[in-house]
Amino acid sequence: MKYRTLFISDVHLGTKDCKADALNDFLKHYSCDQLYLVGDIFDGWKMRSGVFWHKHFNKVIRRILKLAKNGTPIYYITGNHDEFLRKYANMQFDNIQLHNRFTHVTAQNKRFLIIHGDQFESVTRCSKALKYIGDKGYDILMQINRLSNRIRARYGYGYWSFAAFLKTHIKRAKEYIHDYEVAVAHGAKRQGFDGVVCGHIHQAANKTIEGISYLNTGDWVESCTAIAEDYDGNFHLIDWLNHPKNIEKQARRQSKLYGTRPRQKELSLTEAD
Repeated sequence: MKYRTLFISDVHLGTKDCKADALNDFLKHYSCDQLYLVGDIFDGWKMRSGVFWHKHFNKVIRRILKLAKNGTPIYYITGNHDEFLRKYANMQFDNIQLHNRFTHVTAQNKRFLIIHGDQFESVTRCSKALKYIGDKGYDILMQINRLSNRIRARYGYGYWSFAAFLKTHIKRAKEYIHDYEVAVAHGAKRQGFDGVVCGHIHQAANKTIEGISYLNTGDWVESCTAIAEDYDGNFHLIDWLNHPKNIEKQARRQSKLYGTRPRQKELSLTEAD
């Protein structure tokens, strides 16, 4: 299926939790006239302490480079985990442009701010020590996530994000997400934009906040989500984990590894295309 624009973020290439295989399948299924990479595509923080590199990471990079070679404009918006690229902002390499923020004009001629979003998140304005502590806590959470899903797969259950569960069931986490969304929407509104596309918090969303279209791409570590703009200028949240093509692939994989088939999937964020 083809869209006018696709937006993805928070891939975190270079980490064990990056679902590059799923992203590669997603990019096979969907095509676009232009692609936005909205930050944290690479995880420079993790790479400082040692690089984990899987063959699927190369496949994703090659696929994106092939899109650029074939004429698709690629807009790489830097994030906090790939902040080492920020000093190269406003440079262009063939069809790949590098920016710290960008203005996207939709098919409806509306102006959207494209920004990773860490600029609006208070933790990233704290000391390096606090950043390190927060990062280590997330590492532990994702280790639990990996273990729980290995057990679930063995008994025929599909993928389930422990991190996403905590975000929707812990009061302070929900308050944090709400405050972040409002801060980003207000920031876009103050600057005269009609909407904003961001990432950073690994919480996909497609909503309106005080008249501003707030779109969060989610991530390819926990949820495997993306934002798509169709040719009428409407935006859609795509949940690849619950897409029929991905479900069938995971069914074959589980059957091969454990002799089981996935049980009924949880409710999808969006209808599959």
